[in-house]
Amino acid sequence: MPVALTIAGSDPSGGAGIQADLKTFHQFRMYGEAVITLLTVQNTRRGGRVEVLPAGLVLEQLEAVLEDIPPAAAKTGALGSPEIVSAVARAAAGFRFPLVVDPVRIGKQSQPLLVRKAINVLRDELLPHAALITPNVPEAEALTGLAIRSPDEMRRAAEILRGMGARAVLIKGGHLGGDGNVLDVLLDGGDWHEFPAARLATRHTHGTGCTYSAAITAGLACGQSLPAAVARAKQYLHEAIRTAPALGSGYGPLNHHAPVP
Repeated sequence: MPVALTIAGSDPSGGAGIQADLKTFHQFRMYGEAVITLLTVQNTRRGGRVEVLPAGLVLEQLEAVLEDIPPAAAKTGALGSPEIVSAVARAAAGFRFPLVVDPVRIGKQSQPLLVRKAINVLRDELLPHAALITPNVPEAEALTGLAIRSPDEMRRAAEILRGMGARAVLIKGGHLGGDGNVLDVLLDGGDWHEFPAARLATRHTHGTGCTYSAAITAGLACGQSLPAAVARAKQYLHEAIRTAPALGSGYGPLNHHAPVP
């Protein structure tokens, strides 16, 4: 059975973070492992306290996993502090498997999940070890300093991020707005790939970024090429949003039981 690892924060409502990642891994028939970086108080309507764990404790969790059940691929989510980012980056220098970096900054309820001074550490220390980085538009703007308002500007940001050391960059276009397609752009080496999907009119989008990056990680753990893993993850995500179970009275979770293409 392939093994996939998530290094991320906890969402007690189950829609995002390690909970979403592990559900996604399970649906993709992965054995999922989780290193917890921070605890949150949140549900579909509100966010609250964020408690970041000591970097040493995060590193000890990671070392325990790696020495006994090393994964075939891993991903990061919310990392919280510059100390945790730096610790994960040091460990990632020795990874013999692909690492997907989802540069989560802000939760669905606007709670900060990566302090501002950690952004530079992520860019300088972790990005060079990323097989793929998966920012949405606001995250790509924070990392590059660009204002992104169009697909052409998404491509320019992807080029800048690849120049910072990431081997591949997937920029997600959901935040660009509009009623037509949502376009995601992948720069893999020197090759461009586009992944359009019809925009769905729903508020039940809690955990979309976590689920998307976890699904890509699962594909890589199975040995898929990066473009194939992204394509399958995008299809799964679209169906998980379309069939969301409408739980909670706010931004509800996705349907992680959606079929894998």
